[in-house]
Amino acid sequence: MTITDRPEQKSGPERASGNTLLAAVRNVLDRPLTSYHLVLGATGLLLVLGLLMVASASSVLSYNINHGNSYAIFYRQLIWVGVGLPMAYVASRMTPRHFRMLAYVALLGSTFLLVLTYVPGLGKNVNGNTNWLSFGGPLQIQPSEFAKLALVMWCADLYARKQKLLTQWKHLLIPMAPVCGLVIALIVGQRDLGTSLVLMAIMIGLIWVVGAPTRLFVAAIVVVGAIASYFVITAQHRMDRLTNFVNPFADPSGVGWQAYHGLYALSTGGWWGVGIGNSRQKWGNLPEAHTDFIFAVIGEELGLIGSLTVLALFLTLAYAGIRIATRSTEPFIRYCAAGITVWIMAQTLVNLGAVIGLLPIVGIPLPLLSYGGSALLPTLIAVGMLLSFAKAEPGAQAALKEHRRPLFGWMSSWRTPGPSGRENTRER
Repeated sequence: MTITDRPEQKSGPERASGNTLLAAVRNVLDRPLTSYHLVLGATGLLLVLGLLMVASASSVLSYNINHGNSYAIFYRQLIWVGVGLPMAYVASRMTPRHFRMLAYVALLGSTFLLVLTYVPGLGKNVNGNTNWLSFGGPLQIQPSEFAKLALVMWCADLYARKQKLLTQWKHLLIPMAPVCGLVIALIVGQRDLGTSLVLMAIMIGLIWVVGAPTRLFVAAIVVVGAIASYFVITAQHRMDRLTNFVNPFADPSGVGWQAYHGLYALSTGGWWGVGIGNSRQKWGNLPEAHTDFIFAVIGEELGLIGSLTVLALFLTLAYAGIRIATRSTEPFIRYCAAGITVWIMAQTLVNLGAVIGLLPIVGIPLPLLSYGGSALLPTLIAVGMLLSFAKAEPGAQAALKEHRRPLFGWMSSWRTPGPSGRENTRER
């Protein structure tokens, strides 16, 4: 090889620039409040984008069912956000001890609400699922959404108390498996397989986080897969969705209608989309455009760039959740942060997989983006819990105090104790 054949080497300034960039990124990630800011930033951007896309995706439907008001659905979502943000703030100010005290109350309360859905007159059928609880008028909730948060809190508290016994398989599964199985059975009885799959994912995720043996972890996956397969095989509408998933274009005017139009919306978005508010599929072609299939409208109106931005925000939230779980020395925080992360990411993957045709359609919303208060409120509370856990990371409290000092330090700068103990007042 001659001198001219050698690979071109980077010059000194180029290498220095690359090293400086890596050092800057490493410096940002090493800061105590990085997890806090990542959770806050990603959640805030997803919420704002969600409100914007709900307003766009629901405008036609809202106009048709609300006497010409194109923003009635958006206003309701805005109210839910207004209710959820203070709840998230309160959760961010609470301590792990408070969450552990509320774990059993949340589990019993959500289970009681699930039971109430079986009471005639209280349970309400929506799109074939009897998983709604009606209190009269427009007020109705979906208890299964709150059960996700309740199970995460309860399992985290249970495993934290059993920390020294988790090397024994019976303490890993009892009473966790029977209690979670009861809650899942109540939800499956409501014909809501999608939410049940998310709860099963939470169970498997927590079993893995606490360090279950590989054989037990694999056995749990096999059991969950067998249960899910049984419920799919025994219900014709689920079998239709599964067979349609293999080829969504086989019956575009029947079973494949929603999947077909969802893919069509994504394919017409191009790089930059057709523009916010210009979706064609929301004009009655795409069912659940503002709920389960809101990502299809995002892909149509914001294009590939907007879709990848949404993915990046969810990945940022996942990274922050994993970071909080791995950096914590307190077992409850570690298990609870991991459980919340598994829950949000599993639901995100199932929803996105259904929209882009990689998974069968099971009918669950996209966290923080889809319309619906029952899904939004527990998710915002969970985000508030992550913020609380992030403040418990090493050095986070000192960093928070340092950040507050510039806001209030000027007050003490004008009145400082002098050498004799008396206060000195600076002259302006």
